[in-house]
Amino acid sequence: MINNKKNKNTSLDKEETIIKNILNKKTSRRDFLKWIGFSTASATLAACKGPVIQSIPYVVKPDIITPGIPTYYASTMMDSFDIGSVLVKTREGRPIKIEPNFTSKYFNTTSVRIQSSILSLYDETRLKNPFLMGKQSSWKEIDDFIKNNLNKISKLNKDIVILSSSYPSYSTKKLFQSFKKVYPTTKWITYDAISYSIALDASEQIFGIRAFPFFDLSEIELIISFDADFLSNWSPISLSKFYAINRKPGKQMSQHIQIESNMTLSGANADIRIPKKPSDIKQILFEIYQNIFFNKKSTNNISKKIIDLIQQKKSKSVILADGDKESYLLSFLINYKINSKALQKKKFILSKESNDKKFKQFINDVNEKKVGLLLIHNTNPFYSFPFFNTIKKNIPISIYFTMTNNDTSQNMDILLPIPHWLESWGDSHPITDYYTLMQPTIHPIFNTRQFQDSLLIWSNNKKYNNYYDFLKTIWKQYIIPNSNVSSFNEALFHGVVKKKDNFKIKDPYYYTFYPKNPTRIIPSNLFELRLYIKIGIGDGTQYDNPWLQEFPDPITRTTWENYLTISPFDANQLGIKNWITTSGAMNGHCVNLIKNGKILIHNIPAYIQPGQSIGTIGLSFGYGQQIGKLSTMCQGTNAYIIYKNFHIIQLYIQVLKSNKIHKFSCVQVQNYTEERNILRNIDLNTFLNQSKYIWNEKENNIINSVETNNHKKNGHHFQLAIDLNSCIGCGSCIIACHSENNVPIVGKEEIRKSRDMHWIRIDRYYSTYDKKEKQNYLFNPHVSFVPLMCQHCENAPCETVCPVGATTHGKQGQNMMTYNRCVGTRYCANNCPYKVRRFNWFNYVNNHNFNFNMNNSLGKMVINPDVVVRSRGVMEKCSMCIQRTQYVIGIAKKENRKIKDEEFETACSISCPTNAIIFGDINDPNSKISQTIKDNRNYKILEFLGINPNVSYNLKVRNLK
Repeated sequence: MINNKKNKNTSLDKEETIIKNILNKKTSRRDFLKWIGFSTASATLAACKGPVIQSIPYVVKPDIITPGIPTYYASTMMDSFDIGSVLVKTREGRPIKIEPNFTSKYFNTTSVRIQSSILSLYDETRLKNPFLMGKQSSWKEIDDFIKNNLNKISKLNKDIVILSSSYPSYSTKKLFQSFKKVYPTTKWITYDAISYSIALDASEQIFGIRAFPFFDLSEIELIISFDADFLSNWSPISLSKFYAINRKPGKQMSQHIQIESNMTLSGANADIRIPKKPSDIKQILFEIYQNIFFNKKSTNNISKKIIDLIQQKKSKSVILADGDKESYLLSFLINYKINSKALQKKKFILSKESNDKKFKQFINDVNEKKVGLLLIHNTNPFYSFPFFNTIKKNIPISIYFTMTNNDTSQNMDILLPIPHWLESWGDSHPITDYYTLMQPTIHPIFNTRQFQDSLLIWSNNKKYNNYYDFLKTIWKQYIIPNSNVSSFNEALFHGVVKKKDNFKIKDPYYYTFYPKNPTRIIPSNLFELRLYIKIGIGDGTQYDNPWLQEFPDPITRTTWENYLTISPFDANQLGIKNWITTSGAMNGHCVNLIKNGKILIHNIPAYIQPGQSIGTIGLSFGYGQQIGKLSTMCQGTNAYIIYKNFHIIQLYIQVLKSNKIHKFSCVQVQNYTEERNILRNIDLNTFLNQSKYIWNEKENNIINSVETNNHKKNGHHFQLAIDLNSCIGCGSCIIACHSENNVPIVGKEEIRKSRDMHWIRIDRYYSTYDKKEKQNYLFNPHVSFVPLMCQHCENAPCETVCPVGATTHGKQGQNMMTYNRCVGTRYCANNCPYKVRRFNWFNYVNNHNFNFNMNNSLGKMVINPDVVVRSRGVMEKCSMCIQRTQYVIGIAKKENRKIKDEEFETACSISCPTNAIIFGDINDPNSKISQTIKDNRNYKILEFLGINPNVSYNLKVRNLK
């Protein structure tokens, strides 16, 4: 298996040079297939076809796909919201896991949504055949019908509109140009459910390029964010790994100040968090702009302190802002004025192309009956733009390219099933100077066809047999020349290509922008609503994905729903309460949202959120869909109903308590550590100037006879360490563990009974440094995250109480589970001080009460064959991915070589975007884990028990100076 470590040098090593030479040779098709390891023997295992013949494995494998040996493919995950450069792990011809492709410098982190997208491939409810006017049809009949109507509409000079989400595909844009030559009235309208248009418009006005600026935080020492949740979904690219670079405690540690209305992931990780209403936030930003550009003094203490900090750090500062267009303009100009290092590389993100003006013009054209035919691709406007339903009657023919049935498919004339991205060819141009390729890792499971293939067929393009031929030709002609690769095969091998773009970026001409003072008075009985994006569901594209529905929100720790977040103060004023029932589950009141005397949303659950700014409420996108397998189980509200004019901030909202009680499905209801020394927080000044014996005092064992380090020095001994300064609580490790270890989904009702099956959880705790100010717990608490999995204790209390010896200790430091021996007494769970063991209350496989992916043959295709699926009555928990470590050991033994430190990875460590999770062999003195556990910040949770865990933590340091 290829070494895919995070710090891997992307230059070709000796083995890759050999591969490169082979890729550049002219070979026959037969020789080519023989080399890449495909033959007829690589066909179906578990009712699944092998990879398509043109695909190139990421590593050289034997002549055929060997059962038990994984094959990796470099590809690009791309849907209507996310994009990522990934490696796809396949077993016996079926994709089973998504991992980061570190060959790419950008877009190389795998969020929970990117990883979970693999489950959508095996969704048995996918659209399997094309439909014409409500009846199943054939592709020939569809093509004849559409080509006939395209010709008619073109002759009538009516518009042919392709409505799509952002689709930064270089080859597809070339294909559209070819299609437009045949049908000149064709227009491409970009519509994103969650619009980036105001940010792109601001960038175009300031920098002369309609693209989202890339903020490189690696050299920044002062980050000031004005309501921008940049660690979650504010930027089209994840900034978390760039953020983590300067968060290591030391004299140069960056300081992060977050001014925000909702409690966000970025606010939770900030050194200093200031809760403010959106209108107040913009006022502070405006005053800073006035001072920096015109030396106008501010009377606001927050503004004055921020200005002082910016003057100290100068170009090592960066301002991030969200909200309206003026907020973006102000932040861009301030960054330019201070010469911020974050923007000096003049790199721009091209993955978002939202254009509200063109979309609104399209709506007007439809109302004026100028549109003769509409093709919708990769978006669901009947859900995300409710007004769309009223204009449909003015469109004579509507065609929908879709993978599943949804709100839009119910209203279209023609339904054309498209393949999953894992079944597709494609490319993307997500950021300046970088191009990526998408390749199929499995034959199409159903009778689907790519959007691009349809365009080729309908334009009567005889030059290319299919989109693959077109894609390859375009890349050979436009991308490969003057890039860092010399052939299409080599580009496919790496999945990403570097090529210099010729964008002309102007220096900002800021005198063309004259902002007005944004002072606005909101009546005290009305609220400012801040719409936001949950890190799990995103824009709702993957609404029907059970992994994402059961993924606990990092802040609220809830699953399967959205809700209105409201501050404890406002909740108390309105008589709104959340309470814990006798069963341990949480219930709460519901409210109605009202504007101008009209009820916008009925009976939305109210979640009382510590840290929510007084006078504000929050609501997340992505929920409330009416069509889909999980729509009846998931309880949620469609926030797009109040997403007026694509503004994430809606003013003058009234909240009125209703009579309905809601049952939350929360995995954590205890918000405080009750002063137990579970997670440790100190400020940077204490860390730098005082002894570690003060701020990281070692706890004395209550069992004095226990040795603290009694592992064997021979062979391997695995440990795992988590840096709490790097962990941002994003949850990528949770989904990675789910995917690797066949963790079942249990559903909303079982979650309410505290029967979640996650092998790793990220507990979220609130605290305050001033223990006398208890109100700070509610008004503006410090937030800390602590990932917890089985601690693999050397003196494990679970092992001594098992009556059948099902849980034992391995010589490599792992706490083992013999599933066939377990009889389900649960003594081990009762005796575990960390509460990290999970009990199978039911058979979750082939059980119609748990109608998720393990309940059908197709859904089971995602199961990792290296990990057994557990049955009812069996205890399970983290195994430190023993299947991965043993695989590496076996390969090294076969090749008669020493194992490299970077070869040892767990599913959670390789998926962590900030490298917060370090795993390895402590018997290797040069390993990263050996160095990590020697850090002064390293400690073990509940160390006083004397059970000596093999999992440790580096305490969190906040820069409060």
